[in-house]
Amino acid sequence: MGVNIKEKPSPINTIWLMMVLISVVAASYTGKMSGLTASVFESAKSAVTLAIGLVGAMALWLGIMKVLEEAGALKLIAKAVRPVMTRLFPDVPHDHPAMSAMVMNIAANMLGLGNAATPMGIKAMTELDKLNREKGTATNAMCLFLAINTSSVTLLPLGVITVRASAGASEPASILIPSILATILSTSSAIIASKLLQSKNSDAAISEEKAEEEKTPANYEKPEIFKIVAVSLFIALVAGGIYFSASANTEPVSWRSFMQQLSDWLIPVIMVAFLLFGYLKGVKLYETVTEGAKEGFNVAVKIIPFMVAIFVAVGMFRSSGALDIMVNIFNPLTSLIGMPAQALPMAFIRPLSGSGAFGIMSEIVSKEPDSFLSYLVSTMQGSTETTFYVLAVYFGAVGIKNARHAVPAALIADGTGIIGSVIICRILF
Repeated sequence: MGVNIKEKPSPINTIWLMMVLISVVAASYTGKMSGLTASVFESAKSAVTLAIGLVGAMALWLGIMKVLEEAGALKLIAKAVRPVMTRLFPDVPHDHPAMSAMVMNIAANMLGLGNAATPMGIKAMTELDKLNREKGTATNAMCLFLAINTSSVTLLPLGVITVRASAGASEPASILIPSILATILSTSSAIIASKLLQSKNSDAAISEEKAEEEKTPANYEKPEIFKIVAVSLFIALVAGGIYFSASANTEPVSWRSFMQQLSDWLIPVIMVAFLLFGYLKGVKLYETVTEGAKEGFNVAVKIIPFMVAIFVAVGMFRSSGALDIMVNIFNPLTSLIGMPAQALPMAFIRPLSGSGAFGIMSEIVSKEPDSFLSYLVSTMQGSTETTFYVLAVYFGAVGIKNARHAVPAALIADGTGIIGSVIICRILF
């Protein structure tokens, strides 16, 4: 006689349901039921709009990732950090494409390239799922990778610095050091929590067979003169552009103009550098980019249902007044570590909604650009990540229903990052 074993529900199921239930109860008490109803449809619309907007970014960056993969760049990068990555992910073969994609995702997050990091992260999760013997259930490697992602790993929070500069902060880049320190704390706690929470039994045995040998780039060599001209032209254009920008501005260079120019230049230069690397390695750029772009389009469409579910729950939670109630409840506790009550909405929203947290941070910074509150929420924004958005998108892309210990590990990292931000800002401000 067979025994039916009921699948254990994922923590995200309980969290999502509780957010919806609490929102309805809170709205009934606060008299905001009409606003709650409107937020359901508005949040669903916003989720689809954002997902459709991601199609282009995913198609572009997965296409460029394909160029790097064909040129062998990803494996070169993975080889450089292999000692650290193999220790963190012992169940992933060192030469597997998942290892390279994870490295590129983490590198993009370090540079603050959020739009570029997301397609790379989805690519990494897709490759990790190929090693998964129990489809629909997250492996230890998946949980750890997601926890590291939600801990931010940001070294250059360009978006936050630009907002502070635009608001007229006297030292807009002053949050750089506290953000780095806070993200080190949150990432370390993510790794430790994941390792402690994972089951004593390792994932289902992974085949020891070697990963597919590195593909040989298309064998059509260009004359050396073309390679020399291409590199020289790229360097000349970048140098000329920098000189022209500097000469056109007769005023002294300020932090605001410097960070704005840096953010404007960073992604185009990185994109061209990646394509130029593939060109010099003999990769057929146009064909390879379009091949990778097809994969990006399919993934972007696939994640729409998961984004709708998360966005609706978050929108209901905010519009019902439940968030405000939670702030009042936790205020006595957070005041013990020196967190201002005005920063609590930021702390609660950050793991739930990236755009919502960015909006809260921008509003506070615009009103008091040089205050401690502005300094604190800017550091929080630059050193933490949108946990449930990452969870929905990354796991949703590969159909993971049982997240295992990914949620508690990620929330521990969030909590550490927020508390660390408060303590560090108190010391450095």
